[in-house]
Amino acid sequence: MPNHDTHRKTIGYILWVFGFTGSHRFYYGKPVSGTIWFFTLGLLGIGWFIDLFLIPSMDRQADLRFTAGLKDYTVAWVLLTFLGIFGGHRFYLEKWITAVIYLFTGGIFGLGYLYDLWTLNDQVTLINQR
Repeated sequence: MPNHDTHRKTIGYILWVFGFTGSHRFYYGKPVSGTIWFFTLGLLGIGWFIDLFLIPSMDRQADLRFTAGLKDYTVAWVLLTFLGIFGGHRFYLEKWITAVIYLFTGGIFGLGYLYDLWTLNDQVTLINQR
């Protein structure tokens, strides 16, 4: 049986440390609640603490929802997090034109970066389904 572990719990817990920003929720493909966590500091810390216990469930849901393949979700997320405004994740996903545009425009002045926070898991899934 093929490996369907698309997301890693250890990365989820590392991101949970910064969970008041919603980063772990974005990683697991929950952009709406990630955005809410970002603007409410993890629902004033209460939701952030509860997520400590919900991460295994979020990890299982992400593993079922997203498709494993040639492109690794964690690598794409690390590149988005640290090099997103330079298009690092887009170079990794072989989206050359938009990667160069991000490189010269700071992720299209930050708006493309926000778009990718919401859609990166789906972008990787589409590539892995080919």
